[in-house]
Amino acid sequence: MGKKITHDRMDVLDTLKKVFGFQSFRPNQEEIISSLLNRKDVFAVMPTGGGKSLCYQLPAKIMKGTTVVISPLISLMKDQVDAARENGISAAFINSSLMPQETSSVFRSLRNNSLDLLYIAPERFAMPDFLKTLQNVPIALFAIDEAHCISEWGHDFRPDYLSLSHITETFSGVPVAAFTATATQKVQNDIIRKTRLRSPFTIRASFNRHNLFYRVESKRELKTQVLNMLRKYPGEPGIIYRTTRDSVTAMAGMLQDNGIKALPYHAGLTQEERKTNQDSFNRDEVHVMVATIAFGMGIDKSNVRFIIHADLPKNIEGYYQETGRSGRDGEPAECILFFGRGDIPKIRYFIDRTEDQKEREVALEKLYQVVKYASHNVCRRRQLLGYFDEDYTDDNCKNCDICTGNIEKVDVTIDARKLMSAISRTGQRFGIMHIIEIVTGANTKRVRELGHDKIKTYGAGRDRDRHHWRFIVDELLAQEIIHQDGDRYPVLKITEKGKKVLFGNEKVSALKKEEPKKKSRAEDGIEFKAYDTALFEKLRVLRKGLADQQHVPPFIIFSDRTLHDMCRRYPVTLSDMAEITGVGAAKLERYGEEFIKAVSTYTSENPEVLTTAKPSCASPVSPVRKKITGETIEKTFELLSQGFSIEKIAENRNLAESTIAGHIEQLIMDGREIDMDLLVERSRQEKIEKIFLSLQSWQLKPVIEHFNGSVSYEEAKYVRAWMRRKK
Repeated sequence: MGKKITHDRMDVLDTLKKVFGFQSFRPNQEEIISSLLNRKDVFAVMPTGGGKSLCYQLPAKIMKGTTVVISPLISLMKDQVDAARENGISAAFINSSLMPQETSSVFRSLRNNSLDLLYIAPERFAMPDFLKTLQNVPIALFAIDEAHCISEWGHDFRPDYLSLSHITETFSGVPVAAFTATATQKVQNDIIRKTRLRSPFTIRASFNRHNLFYRVESKRELKTQVLNMLRKYPGEPGIIYRTTRDSVTAMAGMLQDNGIKALPYHAGLTQEERKTNQDSFNRDEVHVMVATIAFGMGIDKSNVRFIIHADLPKNIEGYYQETGRSGRDGEPAECILFFGRGDIPKIRYFIDRTEDQKEREVALEKLYQVVKYASHNVCRRRQLLGYFDEDYTDDNCKNCDICTGNIEKVDVTIDARKLMSAISRTGQRFGIMHIIEIVTGANTKRVRELGHDKIKTYGAGRDRDRHHWRFIVDELLAQEIIHQDGDRYPVLKITEKGKKVLFGNEKVSALKKEEPKKKSRAEDGIEFKAYDTALFEKLRVLRKGLADQQHVPPFIIFSDRTLHDMCRRYPVTLSDMAEITGVGAAKLERYGEEFIKAVSTYTSENPEVLTTAKPSCASPVSPVRKKITGETIEKTFELLSQGFSIEKIAENRNLAESTIAGHIEQLIMDGREIDMDLLVERSRQEKIEKIFLSLQSWQLKPVIEHFNGSVSYEEAKYVRAWMRRKK
């Protein structure tokens, strides 16, 4: 694959901190990045929120050439590009949403080698002219996102992805990384074979999302249940999934009638309506999106705090991916499924219309897995991870309704026999609700007309409510003691296993889950680190205002996780702010002073909060800037002292010029012997200094705008660093 290039780990860590604002990597990220920097192919299964985008964005910042990201998520490309640009990464996308002149501009940037990142759809890669363009520009690496789309065994196969099998033969010396959030072992092997990865470094990360709380509740009074859930998360973003367009529209209307800012999203809306509604959700103008599963592939919002499945999902892969849209910022989020067996025949109806028998059998098996997940009182996390061939060994995950509730093993043999007796005595020709009416002694017209009030089992269970008997039915179905037969109007029948219980000596036990009492979110089993909620609301308003000015979603400015960190540490200096997770050099430059001002105002009005702040922040005395004498910056200083230009240093060290510029800025601040006249002409230095002084601000953007772009960001940075050093 070409000559192996060794990258200094200090360079990588330096870029991680300065560009992305992170002090350390998440699991598996550093190994993936190291492999790509050494031009080795990578296959990675990483859960949503596991930080896969950093795995190709960080190498894109360091490596020479453009990183090409191939993704089917056209609706997300703009947000992904905006987020990269906020971190100081040169990024663009090409898709059908661009005007011809905009596309031409991106092509110019690509040919000029001025793009770190380029996002494209798989259809674009298949175009011969586009392929020819890529062959004539330096390419750093290819990243294939949503790689499961290339496999017929995946849950979202897309024929357009098959053209990607030509990447490795067309670009023989360029590393290729394939990423997916959902893949069984079978799908994984198929992806590697079809993308023709060359002895890839393979990572199969844990599917365990520690910050997600999983819950299943019986679907009873859906409207009331949903509204109660939303009251736990006032004003916070969430997604409600429904199966049909009509149910989406009805629920969105119901929420609006109850004063909740909600919008629908489904294929029946026009493309413009879907885009408008999604933009409103991304920009926190509405709090709840009610959507069909089509929305699951088009959302990159990092601060979704809850996911509700109001209908039964069709398969575990889809359910896992949809719940994975929550808590992408690493903060706690809740995923609740309202399970009703009445949903099963609705899904069966669509499955039975599938002409291909094999496809039909696969779909039925996947539906069975979802029903098993929802109906078995076994740790939700263990069941989900087991589906993806991951063995979860902990006795208690401490983050699902089963593990945090009171579970009691009870003998239900007598009740099971009462229920099955009613099924048997009525000829095994009736459904769940009618059998429960017989057992509870319901005095209905239908029961009387059929003479079912005369059978021996009538009223045998009137001492327990209907919820209890529904629980018994669900347990017997889950244990295959009874089963449902028929599609549109399924009836209950007794299995061979059930006959041993009804007519023999077999016993039946069940895990009875005690209904939890109302809890606060902090007590709900989710690891919840307290933060100053009053300050958070103020910072959220500031973030929304800045986002509106720049026409980007608020989470692109700063994630909720970053704001939460500010609300625990109260940063009041730029040095403090630089220590906040998610605050890289570019964001510190653009937004640091405004957020510091907001925090300082708040702490001056509420001085008592500083007693709870972490000691590394909220210092009353601005700390002296630390000298960074790491090996990576020393190498830059050594080459600069020998007279090498910035371009030559970047080429020699295989780093981006912007990274080298950051090193030089730091060296100037640290008082190192650097000839400023070699970096910026003396006359230009004086002009730039005057503008900084007249503006009475260290922000770069107003200076650049004053000179109409004739002064570069790097020149302004060097002069600013020189002025600060003298000061």
